[in-house]
Amino acid sequence: MQFKDVLADAALKQKLVDLVRSGRAAHAQFFLAQPGSHALALAVAYGQYLCCENPGEHDSCGECPSCKQYAKLSHPDLHLYFPNCITKSVKKDPDSAQLAPEFKEFVLKNDFHVDIQSWLSELDGENKQATINTRDCSDILHHNNMRSHQDGYKVYILWCVDRLYHLAAPKLLKTLEEPESKSVFILISEEPDKILNTILSRTQLVKIPRLTDAEIAQMLQTSYPDLSAEDATDIAVLSEGNYNKAIHIATDNEEQLLMLQQFETVFDSLVAFAMRQPLEKVQYEQTQEVFNEVIGKGREYQKQFLQLMLRMLRNILMQNSHNPGMLKVTHQEQSILAKYQNVLRLKQISTMVELCNQAAYHVTRNGNSSLIFTDLYFQLAKSVQ
Repeated sequence: MQFKDVLADAALKQKLVDLVRSGRAAHAQFFLAQPGSHALALAVAYGQYLCCENPGEHDSCGECPSCKQYAKLSHPDLHLYFPNCITKSVKKDPDSAQLAPEFKEFVLKNDFHVDIQSWLSELDGENKQATINTRDCSDILHHNNMRSHQDGYKVYILWCVDRLYHLAAPKLLKTLEEPESKSVFILISEEPDKILNTILSRTQLVKIPRLTDAEIAQMLQTSYPDLSAEDATDIAVLSEGNYNKAIHIATDNEEQLLMLQQFETVFDSLVAFAMRQPLEKVQYEQTQEVFNEVIGKGREYQKQFLQLMLRMLRNILMQNSHNPGMLKVTHQEQSILAKYQNVLRLKQISTMVELCNQAAYHVTRNGNSSLIFTDLYFQLAKSVQ
């Protein structure tokens, strides 16, 4: 993986190169990633540059034996650690080393556009406690005490380090603070609040900026040539800086359109309720059918539907405040939003946002979805009276 192939801020990539060329690269760095960013690709590209036999001013050569091994994630001095759990193939005492072939295949086939949920789905481990465990930490210590295979840098990448088992973390403190010569640790996470401060304090922070809509739209058109410029722009808006989400929408846009129709049914009902229209205009039964459909698609879909509601409420607020520059909408959403302009007031929208956030919290905590959405509807209806 070369820097030129990483979907990330160009200035950040050059900064990492310059740190290596000037001899100021920190031995332990924390890559603070944004959801859907190319953080793992950036870490591997950085490791590849460190180990490249003929590095250039802006990138690794891509041609030397070291670069070719990195391209396959097979370099002997590249050590990958990631959340793991018991699987069909590893029935006892799992660790990253045992699952490395599956992880590398997963990363390469997805061109490094990966997240923890898709990895757990790959493992069939959504309901298991996947961690970077004590066996992984022991493996790190073991390799750190050995010479590198090719007399160059040893690179340790800990992906989703927020899942580092809390009892295992202390084993790494001394190593992170005083590693062996030419050992570089790259810790990656989107959730720094879940990482021990004693770990973070031993690393240099590298913030990975959120992708812009323009960057995502351009990448989508490169990856999906049949996608029109208008559709790519719409998907970029929907993805909210998350390229993994953009890929999902691009390959399953029908789901997003269905979700938008479901939102429209629910809010048509709420607006009819607010305007005190007859019961048949409120169409409560249709709204309940929508909620049943949303619930039937699983918790991940439920969370996405609530996120759509929150984003549409924000856009209604921006629209009512006559601030079109702040609107983040697709062409299909624009026509729907026009129906609700000046119908909902600021206080009502603020209350509705709070209610949707509460519902999302309870869904995440595995509450009874039927009760959550039924209660949400009546609370929203009450807020618009």
